[in-house]
Amino acid sequence: MKLKLILFVALLSTVATFSQKQWTLQECVDEALRKNITIQQNKLSLELAKKDVDIAKGNFLPNLNANTGGNFNFGTSFDPRTNDRINTSLFGGSMNVSSGVTVFNGYRNTNTYKQAQLGVETSLLDLKFIENDVSLRVVNTYLNVLFAKENLEAARVQYDISKKQIEAAELRFKNGVIPKGDLLNVQSTAASNLQSVITQENALDIARLTLAQLLQVPVENFDVAPVDVGAPTANLLYKNSSSVYDKSIEVMPEITRAKLAIENADLNIELSKGAYLPTLSATAGLSTNFGFNLNPPAGISNTGFGTQLSDNFGYGFGFNLNIPIFNRLQTKNRVARSVISKEISEFRLLNEKLNLKQTIEQAFLDVKTALKTYEASKLSLEAQEEAFKNAQESYNFGTMTQFDFDQVRNRLVNAQSALIRSKYDYVFKTKVLQFYSGELVFD
Repeated sequence: MKLKLILFVALLSTVATFSQKQWTLQECVDEALRKNITIQQNKLSLELAKKDVDIAKGNFLPNLNANTGGNFNFGTSFDPRTNDRINTSLFGGSMNVSSGVTVFNGYRNTNTYKQAQLGVETSLLDLKFIENDVSLRVVNTYLNVLFAKENLEAARVQYDISKKQIEAAELRFKNGVIPKGDLLNVQSTAASNLQSVITQENALDIARLTLAQLLQVPVENFDVAPVDVGAPTANLLYKNSSSVYDKSIEVMPEITRAKLAIENADLNIELSKGAYLPTLSATAGLSTNFGFNLNPPAGISNTGFGTQLSDNFGYGFGFNLNIPIFNRLQTKNRVARSVISKEISEFRLLNEKLNLKQTIEQAFLDVKTALKTYEASKLSLEAQEEAFKNAQESYNFGTMTQFDFDQVRNRLVNAQSALIRSKYDYVFKTKVLQFYSGELVFD
């Protein structure tokens, strides 16, 4: 009985722990990557690209075909023995096996195979690009949940202070120290603080819902684990935007993809030029045939099926050489078109690099601005906390009105909110820089 009780308690603890699971940032990213529909679609596109490689490989192999057929013939024929025409019923057929292989076609099979391989690499980069985008969205949404939690905690602290002030104000009102109007002001402030708590609870629920939907998990009992983002320091992770760009140019999939597009354009040029070259193919075949008279004349019998196949067996091989001489300038124009397409791809690469550089420069500036904003918010909060202590003492001694005290409190609340907001803004923008440098860590 005691053992059953222990197992029952352990089971309840397990269920409670599961229902109160807090998702880490890494778990959220992994879950989003696993369930994202766009990612799943691109994984299928990757599989299609791999099949294109298999198809291109097949172009190097010879084909092999077999065919057979039969026919019936009815009519009359001349019998030289009797000089009469007789009715005949014949059945005959043939069997053939043939094979062909492309010996040379201007390297088009080779270049098509290379293009298919580039297609696989391109699909992998497309997949990586989407995974990066989803990961950043998860990080941002996750930090929004933590930001909402801190805002809610700050609002609850203010509400607790208001409730204590109501008790103090009621006591002072009973003792005739303050008029009823001051008591009502304290109660009104507490009601306003309670409304702020409710607003922040709603903001937290929305932030959790957004993240849960991004992960495609039930929002009931969904929560995230706290992350020690620490206090931002004046030392930036990177000295300048150029250092981030130099790393980014090697790891960002959009840059590598643009480079692959140039390689693909080169192969298109070679494919177009291949039409200038001759094409050589070889063929080989085996064949035999058979025939039976369904109404043979008296004294005559049909030769056996196996004997006919053996007697009529034959084989052969050959080749075909096709030399292009003039095709209405089509090849020349296709080559010229491929060259222009390559130039377009080269400009796309330059544009991708320029966009990346500008994005990183803006991200680096955003980090510097966010850090300055955080430092200013920290100083402002320190000043407001000191002002609030003095105001609280003055209010307790009756040398400050309720209105003036509420003004000081409001400035403190605003300073707390500004610090929380600036801290998470700085953390996320730092994560963005880490992302572009290829050093993003989900912790």
